[in-house]
Amino acid sequence: MPTVKVRNLKNEEVGEVELSDAVFGAPLNEALIHAAVRNFMANARQGTSATKTRGDVSGAGRKLWKQKGTGRARIASLRSPLWKGGGNVHGPQPRDWSYNMPRKMRQGALRSALSERVREGKVLLVDGWTFDKPKTKEFVASMKQLGLEGKTLIVDSLDNENLKLSTRNVQSAKEVNSFGLNIYDLLYHEKLVISEAAVKELEQLLGPRAEPSATEEPVPAERVKAGAAREPAKTKRTRKPAEKAKKPAEKKAKPAARKKKEAAE
Repeated sequence: MPTVKVRNLKNEEVGEVELSDAVFGAPLNEALIHAAVRNFMANARQGTSATKTRGDVSGAGRKLWKQKGTGRARIASLRSPLWKGGGNVHGPQPRDWSYNMPRKMRQGALRSALSERVREGKVLLVDGWTFDKPKTKEFVASMKQLGLEGKTLIVDSLDNENLKLSTRNVQSAKEVNSFGLNIYDLLYHEKLVISEAAVKELEQLLGPRAEPSATEEPVPAERVKAGAAREPAKTKRTRKPAEKAKKPAEKKAKPAARKKKEAAE
């Protein structure tokens, strides 16, 4: 398991934390990270670019001159794409660029990126960002005390509202909670600062799901039989016996054949 030292806001070592190997010790998967970044950027596109077609531009709908006899090219409308100021043909129109990516793939990309940051030594754990009130000056001073320069991503718990208000006016730093962590911010920022509370939340969100323990006692067979006895027995469906086909009645002899038989006797 990877081990990271914990520091306070005065840049003093407080202790060490063993990170989960499933979340912070995953192998690097560049293809999965690339797919997750493309998905994030596609979902962030507004898709509002548009051009005016001949039905949107201004202009009269009348025919400018008669079809024949003028010596000029025939024309139907001033809003034709052939004219200056006319409509655009096959231009971009508003559309939705977003598409879904499986949750397991997104979580796998986050685990891979977090693990790579840990291996690079760009992850810093703090015991907590506690401010009595929102103050940007105090936040900048704590950043300098920790030696954080450049683009920094801070991951803290959802309840720390003072930290959120203190960081939103600092361009080089961004604060997110563990539920709002995304792959783009992990790659864009050079350093990652995580609080101890956020580490536990990330391990719960990205870690493997807890399986039912094998120590649970099996249900005794007597209870199973008792439950089965209480349930009413299902009635079996029976098929009706097929009716036997009636034998066709013997055909009566024709009168002509009957006369011949009597004559022979």
